[in-house]
Amino acid sequence: MGYSCLLVDDEAEVIRAIRKKLDWAGLGYDVPHCATNGLEALELAEEVPPDVVLTDIKMPYMDGLELSRRLKELYPNVRIIIFSGFDEFEYAREAIRLEVEEYILKPVHSEELEKIFLRIREQLDREADERRNLRMLKDYYNKSLPMLQENFYAALMDGKLSDAELNKQMEDYQIDLHGPLFTTVVFHLSKAELSEGMTSVLLSVSVRKLAEERIEKSWGGRFFHYLGNTVMIAQLSEEGDLIRLTDACDQFCRLAKAVLKAPVTAGIGISCSRVKDLPSSYSGARGAVSYRIIYGNSKAINIAEIAPQERSVAELESSESLRDIFRMIRMDRRQELPGAIAAYIEEKTASRGTIQEYRFFVMGLAGELYRFSRDNELSTEEIFGDNDGMYRTIQQLEPEELTQWMTEVCMKMQEMVRNQRSDTTRSFVGRAIEYVEDNYGSSELSIDSVCSHLGVSAAYFSTVFKRETGKTFINYLTDFRMKRAAELLLNGNEKTYVIARKVGYADPNYFSYVFKKQHGMSPSRYKGAKDGQ
Repeated sequence: MGYSCLLVDDEAEVIRAIRKKLDWAGLGYDVPHCATNGLEALELAEEVPPDVVLTDIKMPYMDGLELSRRLKELYPNVRIIIFSGFDEFEYAREAIRLEVEEYILKPVHSEELEKIFLRIREQLDREADERRNLRMLKDYYNKSLPMLQENFYAALMDGKLSDAELNKQMEDYQIDLHGPLFTTVVFHLSKAELSEGMTSVLLSVSVRKLAEERIEKSWGGRFFHYLGNTVMIAQLSEEGDLIRLTDACDQFCRLAKAVLKAPVTAGIGISCSRVKDLPSSYSGARGAVSYRIIYGNSKAINIAEIAPQERSVAELESSESLRDIFRMIRMDRRQELPGAIAAYIEEKTASRGTIQEYRFFVMGLAGELYRFSRDNELSTEEIFGDNDGMYRTIQQLEPEELTQWMTEVCMKMQEMVRNQRSDTTRSFVGRAIEYVEDNYGSSELSIDSVCSHLGVSAAYFSTVFKRETGKTFINYLTDFRMKRAAELLLNGNEKTYVIARKVGYADPNYFSYVFKKQHGMSPSRYKGAKDGQ
């Protein structure tokens, strides 16, 4: 598999010729994707992030310099080659500012392009080798994990430090966490295919190194390795930063997938105002990672967005086995519940000698189940019925009967959680669609404005919206605008540029381009064809 390449020129015959003449496989590239303007190129880049882009400057809708600027913002490591028929100093100076790889003048010969693409491939190979260089990763691993700081962070996540120990060790180990708010991010690396000489440990280190390069500075990040995952303590200025952090982590997960071929899920925990409360945040972040079963990996998952009613602190008081059962309820692992419940009851009742001890256990279990239902906003009346009668009844149950009762209760909870999540998702997507219907005429309407209206991260919104509608938000918005434009063309006599503005397109030429792409003909021909029927 070669490096990805994108060719951009409004003269379709030019990019067809380049695509045909060069031996792309021999140069180390996949057969390039092609676009005839900057906006189309951006859409293609979102689907397949390019390693190298060859672009003209003067094109409709978005020129090559603006395209280069946007690509550099999204993919800082992308290599850009500009080829143009204009030998102007201002173009060349802007290209230098954008750090483009080459600025060449048309007409360009295939031999010259081959040399340029070959040289860039050699650079990309060297950088890939550096990332995978075993000795460099081992050296970095040894230097970046000072033992005292690692031990401190591990003890902090375990909740083992008193206030006095916490303050003293932070001072002794020069750990500066000023906040004012904090949260925890868990970067979980799923099983990946390893290249020759690479181990899972070294791949994990390379993920951490890339995360430090991309995220650490913006969020005052403190990275450490804990229980097999890379963990970051992030510092926030305000509560709203949590959404921006989620989007930053989502971009990182996509970058790790593209650059390192590493499927990384970032779980973001709740925010807190005290360092000593970070264990609760970590518990939420770790729980968020487990939701990759539902939402998929290679993305960021914010526990506050997917399970805002979850109470991690309360559940820390429960046994590990019971917490596992609660996770099965949340994760819709229905088939595993009966076996886990039977094992839990057997474990807890095997050593309980007296009737009084057994009844204490049963009462405590009922309390834990009741608290879980209340904290997750489930109907306790529907689950348990009359509380007094329930408590009297379960105290008389034998272990086998208790197992059956608990299984029935947990199954009810699981069904309610599933329905609750489905209702929440439908309501969430419905609000987004209503917002589109009310604001599709604004050229400023975007995924960012919708997320700001809903108060969620773009990462979460994109995942849920596509799962519910089967379309990306951009595709849905474009389809909606084109459908509305077609209705206006058929039912009125307004000019094309007026209709373009009404459906949110400031540039009537680009509106006509998108309309033709959608309907197979220009707006004027579409109206004429219908009038002639």
